[in-house]
Amino acid sequence: MQYLLLFNSSPEDLDRLPDDPESAPYWESWRAYMTAIYAAGVVKSGNALRPGHTATTVRIRDGKRLVQDGPFADTKEILGGYLVIDVPSLDEALVWAARSPSSESGSTEVRPILDLKR
Repeated sequence: MQYLLLFNSSPEDLDRLPDDPESAPYWESWRAYMTAIYAAGVVKSGNALRPGHTATTVRIRDGKRLVQDGPFADTKEILGGYLVIDVPSLDEALVWAARSPSSESGSTEVRPILDLKR
């Protein structure tokens, strides 16, 4: 079954620069995680995302398009990236989610993917 892992991090974590020596442990934890999950052969696709301030949110209200800069979320965490994984069970998806660096400082949401092709 396929699951979406949504990596939610603090704005401070998402603003870390890869070439900043103080951020080296943070980036190394992500490299180690990505190396392990890709080596396990469970990743189908995924991407890191640009910071939340680059997002645009669109809503239609009363037939009118409303556009807002930034993500629409009343939260201290921002979606920083995602992976689609294919594993036998939710339990295995939760194991991978728990290993994510975002689970230590933010959160990792696990969501089953609905297969509409069936």
